Amino acid sequence: MKYWRLVLVGFSRKKFRTVLTIGSFAVAMFLFGLLAIIHLSFNQGIEIAGADRIIVMNKVSFIQPLPLSYDRQLADLPGVRQVTHATWFGGIYQDEKNFFPQLAIDVDTWRQTYDEFLVSDDEWKTFAADRQGAIVGEITAKRFGWKVGDRIPLKGAIFPGDWQFNIDGIYRGSRKADDTSAFWFHYDYLNESIPAGSSWKNVAGWYIVRLKDSGDAVQIISRVDAMYANTSWQTKTATEKNFYADFAKQMGNIQFLILSIGAVVFFTLLLVTGNTMAIAVRERTAELAILKAIGYSDTFVMMYILAESLIIALIGGLLGLGFAKLFTLSGDPTRGMLPLFYLPLNRMLLGVGAALLVGAIAGFLPALNASRLRVVEALRKV
Repeated sequence: MKYWRLVLVGFSRKKFRTVLTIGSFAVAMFLFGLLAIIHLSFNQGIEIAGADRIIVMNKVSFIQPLPLSYDRQLADLPGVRQVTHATWFGGIYQDEKNFFPQLAIDVDTWRQTYDEFLVSDDEWKTFAADRQGAIVGEITAKRFGWKVGDRIPLKGAIFPGDWQFNIDGIYRGSRKADDTSAFWFHYDYLNESIPAGSSWKNVAGWYIVRLKDSGDAVQIISRVDAMYANTSWQTKTATEKNFYADFAKQMGNIQFLILSIGAVVFFTLLLVTGNTMAIAVRERTAELAILKAIGYSDTFVMMYILAESLIIALIGGLLGLGFAKLFTLSGDPTRGMLPLFYLPLNRMLLGVGAALLVGAIAGFLPALNASRLRVVEALRKV
């Protein structure tokens, strides 16, 4: 502890330059935090996908439906515990910018299939009895100021018309990463409003099959696709994890983009910090020579310079990540495009570690050069 005063004196010698370097770290780590949020949001389904659930969709495209008759057929397969279905609605609330997922669901089976979503028994009972009822996620309810009992109008896009819904309940996730932005309503309400002869009559968007044993997933996937191979409604079946991964790929290689931006930011930060520490060592040549002359070892001098670099990295990293965390507390600024907008502790710890690593690498060469100074040569240069 007796050496910390010496470290802090060196740290505060050029205050303006130190503040600018810390600011560079703070900006870089703030950007790191935003990139981590975006990456987490795009991969939320992959990370929390149910191991015992598979998704059955139309082989042609995700936007093509499947017959309702598949429900019973899938439920009769050995190893299947529960089958439910959902249909994308795509309605507009007040303005097209107010995006949030709207799903017409099978009320009788949805809750058993997705038991990680929590809603009170009373609210679900009210919802089940109300043909125009809806259950909304807590993020979307908070975003629009909705509460139980409100009547919500939606303008149909895929299904034309003006639709009215009653908010009968608000659901939340049992895990932080659960998506609570969706709007659920009765499939029967949707289906009965579709005119006879329409291609959307008596069809579902996709099926979710919950298995008795997740180890049977590969076998059941093959059986499902083989069962409908020679029909007019062929299927493409995958585990829920693979389904979300394929869906994320349609948005482009987000992970590569994030890694590329992050690499450029950290490389630039490394150059800036390394140059700052090199200048600091050159300016303190006489001071370092005197330290060595009065008995301080080469190792001490090296650690002295390296500690200064690490302190700058730590303070800047904590400030940047702290601002990123505060930014998430105001809610999702993307109007529903990134419903999972939060920065978890493990990503913050990863950011702190990355900042310290950059600080260590940037300070290593200047610290090594400082430790190799020869007292006579250093004083002669002065």
